[in-house]
Amino acid sequence: MKTLLVVDDDDAVRRLMRVNLGDTYEIVDTGEPELALALALEHRPDAILLDLRMPAFDGFQLSQAFRTLCTTQSIPFFVVSGEAGAGTKEHCMRLGASGYFEKPVDFDALLATLENTVQKQPAPKRTEVSVNLRVPLKLVGKDCGGQPFEVSTTTDGASISGFLSTCSAHLDVGSSVQVYLLSGGEKFVGKARVTRTEHDHKPYPRYSFRFVEKTDDWILK
Repeated sequence: MKTLLVVDDDDAVRRLMRVNLGDTYEIVDTGEPELALALALEHRPDAILLDLRMPAFDGFQLSQAFRTLCTTQSIPFFVVSGEAGAGTKEHCMRLGASGYFEKPVDFDALLATLENTVQKQPAPKRTEVSVNLRVPLKLVGKDCGGQPFEVSTTTDGASISGFLSTCSAHLDVGSSVQVYLLSGGEKFVGKARVTRTEHDHKPYPRYSFRFVEKTDDWILK
């Protein structure tokens, strides 16, 4: 599945992106534009959906930053903004935008454009192997309602940089958890972020977690 990075400080817009695009793409999103470059370097998205007017950094600054780094300069980005006007659109295109969409977003048009520019790109070669391991873990964090939770679970697969696991707490993409390894005693192994949610009619959803901090005690190195 191709990955999209959504950068928008409006929570409602990011939720709409996940609802309308989540069946086709893995969504990584942030409302903090200062994290956008780090997330792009970490996840290597196939495309970036970028708001223009945000605190700290605006979309113009971020688009220039993406074009500066060799790792991100080839990633197509699409501006999704409430700012109308031909002049703004032309300026974004000059900066290298692959498309410009005004809010409220026409998701049919957005999906069609993504289909033409993202889905036809060749899939990148996998450089990391996922191993089918069932390892007992404890996850600690706050759910989507802000309530703290502590859940014991097991992995459905693991790699050097993350793992798959069910969780009885409801989590949004982007949620962070503390991860403890329970085999051989309880041991803190790092902090991880939810990158994908899988609902397959099981009692609890399965989440894809990717480490943002990791100790040497993680099962794979």
